[in-house]
Amino acid sequence: MMDVRLHLKYAAFALDVDLQLPGRGVTALYGHSGSGKTTCLRCIAGLERAEEGFVQINDEVWQDSQKGLFVPAHKRALGYVFQEASLFPHLSVRANLEFGLKRIPRQQRRVDMAQATELLGIGHLLERHPQHLSGGERQRIGIARALLTSPRLLLMDEPLAALDSKRKSEILPYLERLHDELDIPVLYVSHAQDEVARLADHIVLLSDGKALASGPIGETLARLDLPLALGDDAGVVITGSVIAYDAHYQLLTLQLPDCPLQIRVAHAPLAVGKQLRVKVQARDVSLSQQAEEHSSILNRLPVIVTQDIAADNSAHVLVRLDAGGTPLLARITRFSRDQLHVHPGQALWAQIKAVAVLA
Repeated sequence: MMDVRLHLKYAAFALDVDLQLPGRGVTALYGHSGSGKTTCLRCIAGLERAEEGFVQINDEVWQDSQKGLFVPAHKRALGYVFQEASLFPHLSVRANLEFGLKRIPRQQRRVDMAQATELLGIGHLLERHPQHLSGGERQRIGIARALLTSPRLLLMDEPLAALDSKRKSEILPYLERLHDELDIPVLYVSHAQDEVARLADHIVLLSDGKALASGPIGETLARLDLPLALGDDAGVVITGSVIAYDAHYQLLTLQLPDCPLQIRVAHAPLAVGKQLRVKVQARDVSLSQQAEEHSSILNRLPVIVTQDIAADNSAHVLVRLDAGGTPLLARITRFSRDQLHVHPGQALWAQIKAVAVLA
């Protein structure tokens, strides 16, 4: 577990958080610019000193202001990845990586050069210099260099913010590999909900220096009492299990967790039994009083309405649904709500196009 309690006051901003976070997996610090994400990260790293603070990462205490304890940043077993990789331009990629590796005594190394280069797919870049790399390649080198310090915690401060959409799509699979293959907890700062939905297990929603919510990604994204649900990119994250693949139509069939319901997703082949995380956007879910069999929409799920609220657009409403224990959100017009007489407890059908499911 990570126990983080921080109070830090500036002239026009105050950070005041009390968080108990998982000691493994990816935890996202999410919020708008100025919400306190980076300040929180810098305090955990020891780059800022909270006036009142307690930071414990699993069994290591890095700050306890009541006891006068403050471990300086260079003595904290962490790796830090910034928006820009900040590689040494006069050194080759190999030499940049060795700079991180040499900081750690051989007997304390938990990640070696071969593992880091394979995980980030950078073996063919080792003899190049930073000026001959793309932005995505430089960032992968920066992540590998942070891993080679064998951190107990990896901090990532909007690592994709400086990249265009193409470079982001190139690097995200490597970040997923880190999540799947390394037992190093990650704190990931972002204001992009799609990144968070794809990578995070746990999310902390920050606003004006305070935590509005902290919880598992699937449950938290589906909460209608949080501003997360009001944006145009609102949706839920579902991790399903592959039970079949149609090679002719290139469609995966996923079993939803802990229930008999299934959804189909346009996707490359995956082995039966493999877990796949998908995001279903609220705007891509339509509702019907009966299952429309003669339709191009492949996914038709029986659901129960649990809640509905006004959306940020006065013509829209947001409806929370229960699909066999899996929460869904639907953004529909007020007209549609009234035509269907939508109300809590009502049984309906949720319809989701297979091409709209983001995997």
